[in-house]
Amino acid sequence: MTRALKPLRGVRVLSLALNLPGPAALMRLRALGATCTKAEPPGRDGGSGDPMGQYNPAAYAQLHEGVKRITVDLKTEAGQAALRRELARTDVLLTSFRPSALTKLGLSWKALHKAYPTLSMVAIVGAPGERAEEPGHDLTYLADAGLVTGLDLPATLFADMGGALLATNAALQAVLLARSSGRGSFHEVALSDAAAWLALPRHWGLTQPKGAVGGAHAGYRVYPCKDGRVAVAALEPHFAAALCEAAGVPVSGMATLFAPATHEAIAAFFAGRTRRQLDRLGAERDIPLHTLA
Repeated sequence: MTRALKPLRGVRVLSLALNLPGPAALMRLRALGATCTKAEPPGRDGGSGDPMGQYNPAAYAQLHEGVKRITVDLKTEAGQAALRRELARTDVLLTSFRPSALTKLGLSWKALHKAYPTLSMVAIVGAPGERAEEPGHDLTYLADAGLVTGLDLPATLFADMGGALLATNAALQAVLLARSSGRGSFHEVALSDAAAWLALPRHWGLTQPKGAVGGAHAGYRVYPCKDGRVAVAALEPHFAAALCEAAGVPVSGMATLFAPATHEAIAAFFAGRTRRQLDRLGAERDIPLHTLA
């Protein structure tokens, strides 16, 4: 078995970030080998001061596996002293406060960089620049990026999780810069930027209704079958040809896959088969598909 690479072994990360993006980034940094500490405000009845620990303890536990958690009340002198002790031995600080809140807590980048020249900071905000003070959440950032297309909520928290990956990337950049320069650096990560990045395929037209992966291509859709649904991704010509052959659809060129008659024929083919039959078909004909209840 190949030993997992741990490029951040020996790097110490301190997080003050609550809810999802910060802890998700910390989870990734821990997986990369960093030694991770999470400082949380005091919670009710001795519980977690992170709201995630209250409304989804299972998710909270998984996010913080292998992370040292300490309670720090930043509104008290004792809490500030405890934070200073942690910062003195930290390589990367991760936050998710608004800039004004960081300033009030004495944690602006200017103040931190003066006190701890080798410390780097990754600040997760809702939106970049002047918009960083605006209220927002995953849903509003996705809506602004054009990723909320109906009344249903998105299937997952794309901006939060995408933002966590951007924050992980920023931490890696900070470590590389520190190793070459010996000084810390500041990196701002905006959840709205994460949503905008994820939205690029839609803005390019790829996932619009007339796009190849937006429903216009008959080989890239979700169809009902006898006892559930089937997600088929026969996009490349050889996969599409295998699908059309199985469904008995004659193919005269790429345009065939965008024709209404082809959509109807493939829909009828799937509607007459069970998930088990389709799973077997995919394996036997080398067609990328996945059945769902």
